[in-house]
Amino acid sequence: MAKESMKAREVKRAKLVAKYAEKRKQMLAEGDYDALQTLPRNASYIRLHNRCKITGRSKGYMRQFGISRIQFREMASAGLIPGVKKASW
Repeated sequence: MAKESMKAREVKRAKLVAKYAEKRKQMLAEGDYDALQTLPRNASYIRLHNRCKITGRSKGYMRQFGISRIQFREMASAGLIPGVKKASW
């Protein structure tokens, strides 16, 4: 499990990105790069990092499901993900 502070930091960044998204888009359209420098660093979408919705793990994230590979395997084995089953041949 990720530290609660790391999860909170990601949530805070996501809020900042949403807050400044329109302003950033407008500045980029005008080519006003000096004004872009005045925005907070965490307002840039590039600073967001995908995290598992259950554990907060940042590595091994499966975008299609929104969870880490470890949680995916556990949930798939338990039959909690519809349409997914373990391969056997």
